[in-house]
This record gives sequence, structure tokens and C-alpha cells, in this order.
Amino acid sequence: MTYQELLAPMAAAAQEVGDLLRATPRPAPVASFAELADAYGSVEAPAVAVMRRHLDALRPGVGWAEELDSLAVLPPDGEVWVVDVVDGAVQFLQGLPQFCVSLALVRDGEPVAAALHAPLLGETYLAAQGGGATRNGRPVVPAVKTDPAAAVVATSQPPFVVRQPAAVEEAGRSLTAVLPHVGAVRNLGPTSWQIADTAAGRLDAFWQFGRDDANLLPGALVAREAGVVVTDAEGRPWTAGAGSFLAAPAGLHGHLLKLLADRG
Repeated sequence: MTYQELLAPMAAAAQEVGDLLRATPRPAPVASFAELADAYGSVEAPAVAVMRRHLDALRPGVGWAEELDSLAVLPPDGEVWVVDVVDGAVQFLQGLPQFCVSLALVRDGEPVAAALHAPLLGETYLAAQGGGATRNGRPVVPAVKTDPAAAVVATSQPPFVVRQPAAVEEAGRSLTAVLPHVGAVRNLGPTSWQIADTAAGRLDAFWQFGRDDANLLPGALVAREAGVVVTDAEGRPWTAGAGSFLAAPAGLHGHLLKLLADRG
């Protein structure tokens, strides 16, 4: 099965999980992190079971990367699934609508097929290496803006970012550097979906500091296949394990690189 042929069954898996999430009542309010973790576990377990049934049948013997550990190291060779059944779990548990189901097949460290499904929006982004990117079956293209002052850009942080103190510092410095020069900076929920929305021109760019492969890999493929320039904050092609990420159309990418370089 080609990577392009994988997309339909990947979309079906993401949509079935999304249907399950949409039908799941939000957990009761919690007072501590331990209670929050328990609430997430009660949502995650049935969603993972559905996804495993699909993916084990689709690619027998292919393992899963740890979706919540931003510091996990992907295997350098072979295939692995990178899956987050509730990408934007914090929003989901808070009763906010910004969450999605995210999965990518990664081969030799590079994403080769990706599916993102937002159940409350009824939208699905798909991309395969060399096959372009779509949303609900239609090709997506990034924004054509060239003036940062007109740009709506987004940023986020890896989960459990306290384990990456340098990323916390860089996040603050980069926001200070970028904010005065763009139209607006937003954090609209799941990292993968924000990158995909950059691919589709809904957002004009996305950046982040810190290692966050599980959240970046699916969106990175969608963005690349749509023609977005995807690098680290130094302008090098982004690869899994990098400590920073920037996705922007060609007309804005250089401007944002300069702003990030001036973060001090």
C-alpha cells in the first residue's frame, strides 16, 4: 500500500476516534493534577483501543511512539506510528472546542503520511509524502502575505515544558521579539492543527521552541506538502529532535527568521 493509499484508512481511524470523543461527556471538574491525569486516562484508554484496532490491521507489526513524551527519541530506522488520540487534551478536559485526533506514519525519522481530524469542526487534513495536502478532500495552499504587520501568527509550547527550561526562556524571548511586528499572535490549541491551518492559510505562520516531535511531525508533513517552508529557528530544514520549529509561507519566512534571530 502506498503512502497515498494509506490516507483513506488513516482518516477513517481518526474519524472513528473523533466520533467517540464527541460522544464522550466531559469529565467532572478536578482540583489537582492527579485528578486531571485520571480524567484524561478515562478518556484516552477507549480512544487508544479504537485507534490500535485500526492501525494494527493497517500496518501489522508497526509500533507506536510515546505520544505524550516530548523528549522521546524516535527510532532512526524503520516505521513507527506517532499518535495522539486527543491532541489538545487540556482544551478537551476544560470543555473547550480546540482539540483534534492526530496521527502520522514516520519512516526513518521522516513523516510520510499524516491525518488530522477535528471532530467538532468536521474537518480532516491529510497529507502523503510527495502527494500534496488536503482538507476535506480539497487541496490547501498557504497565505500569500509578505508583510508581517498584516500577519496572524501562532505559537505554542511542548507538553510538560517545565522539563525543558531553555524552551521556556526562548518562548518568552521569542514572543517579545515577534509580537510588536505582526498583526496578532495567538495560541489556538493543538500544535498539529495550528501548523495545518498555516498550510491552509488560516494562520500565516507558526513557531515553537523545545523538542516536541509527536505534536510537530503530522503538521510538518501537511505544511511541507502544501508548500510551506518548514525549518528550525535558525533556518535549517526541520527534522525530528530539533529544538525549535518555524512554518511559514515563503513570503513571510525570512521576515520571521530575522525576528526570531533578534530575540536576544
